[in-house]
Amino acid sequence: MVQIHELIFRDAHQSLLATRMRTEDMLPIASIIDQIGFFSFEVWGGATFDACLRFLAEDPWERLKKLKEAMPNTPMQMLERAMNIVAYRNFPDDIVIKFIELAHKNGCDYFRIFDAVNDLRNMEVPIKTVKRIGAHAQGCLCYAISPVHTVEYYVENFKKLEKMGCDSLCIKDMAGMCSPQRAYEIIRRCKEEGIKIPIDLHCHTTSGMTMMTYMKACEAGVDIIDCAISAISWGTGHPPTESVVAALQGTPYDPGYDMELLMKCREYFLKVWKKYAHLHKDEARIADPSVIMHQIPGGMMTNLIVQLEQQGAIDKLPEVLVETARVQKDFGWPPLVTPTSQIVGTQAVLNVLFGRYKRVTRETVDYIRGMYGKPPGEIPKEVYEAVLGKDWKDKIINCRPADLLEPMYKKCKDELEAKGFTPREEDVVSYAIYPLQTEKFLRGEVKPEFTSDELPLETEMKGRRFRVSYAGEEYEVAIRKLAGKK
Repeated sequence: MVQIHELIFRDAHQSLLATRMRTEDMLPIASIIDQIGFFSFEVWGGATFDACLRFLAEDPWERLKKLKEAMPNTPMQMLERAMNIVAYRNFPDDIVIKFIELAHKNGCDYFRIFDAVNDLRNMEVPIKTVKRIGAHAQGCLCYAISPVHTVEYYVENFKKLEKMGCDSLCIKDMAGMCSPQRAYEIIRRCKEEGIKIPIDLHCHTTSGMTMMTYMKACEAGVDIIDCAISAISWGTGHPPTESVVAALQGTPYDPGYDMELLMKCREYFLKVWKKYAHLHKDEARIADPSVIMHQIPGGMMTNLIVQLEQQGAIDKLPEVLVETARVQKDFGWPPLVTPTSQIVGTQAVLNVLFGRYKRVTRETVDYIRGMYGKPPGEIPKEVYEAVLGKDWKDKIINCRPADLLEPMYKKCKDELEAKGFTPREEDVVSYAIYPLQTEKFLRGEVKPEFTSDELPLETEMKGRRFRVSYAGEEYEVAIRKLAGKK
């Protein structure tokens, strides 16, 4: 039997609805979902924390608590970005530890822990903390296509994660690039080399080949696959849950889920999908096989387009795609996932507009220094010199980046109290991660872009500017089409 990790409340709407699904549109179907028997259910982490505070005027901690109360029989899971937590930079140990403790207290049972450059040093504290509090630690490696990311690379690092105490493992294919054969080879080798804990495969459907990849993964012995209820699936999203369950019926991999319950979920989420019509992007649901060449996930592609539009240089997009691949190689082949996708993409744009490394971002400097961790591959000497100068060797760090950071919790608590707040522990942690957004939220200054009962938005609002967030930065885009109210 192969089990399913369901993504409808986190990665599905993050991929296809700009992370805007509101809690009031999740709770009505929760009791049905809770009867299905999913291996785990992703409800938190990733961009949901940011979006709740910034756009929805919701307390992310309350969302987690309400969903756990509504689905007591289903393990709640979050995506935790190692020392980045739910943001785009490293935080000190005290904030990471406190965050995980509070997430578990509020209802998170399973933690999928990944690091953007697969630096296992950055995963040590989160894994140890999850194990200490009695939760499930899933060690995750990001998938990339490069000379470095071989089958042996994944097998050896998964062995290390198993030794670090992980309860399960995950291959995170954020751009849908993993071919059927490569998935088979990685999973089969892991099993042959004695890895005992369950292996999960997480793929987006961007390239169009993921259903085939999932079938080969099943044949290789995968234990869990990630899916999303069909109404919010495909494209830059994920394989549809009901379709995968139906395809596996009558095979040794059959999850055994009740199709009638799944169809009730589908019917409900079709209505939700229509309600959020102002966020639909046709291109996001169309297969893009070119992703296996440029390796750019959907969210990163949107970010590149926005940056070029702001510079009046959208005609440079083909050059930027080529340059992105060059920068990824220059940077030691980091997987293009948050936050490395933002760092690589922005630097590629600057290289095309102003010349290679004539202008560099602070994030590029920090990355090259090692402040995000050790890259998977080698960075050439000429790149070190171009970014850091002739004395680059004196600027490189070789320790775990968080070892250089001072504790933050007490400082943040004192700051909030000095501003007149009586903060909960959760508020202090939120403030440490997103200080401006949290302060505005606590003051009641964040207004929701919309509430559930206002959807779908009126057709006459077409052309309104709409805020989106990617890797901690906000952009404005025009709404191109909206569904009218009935």
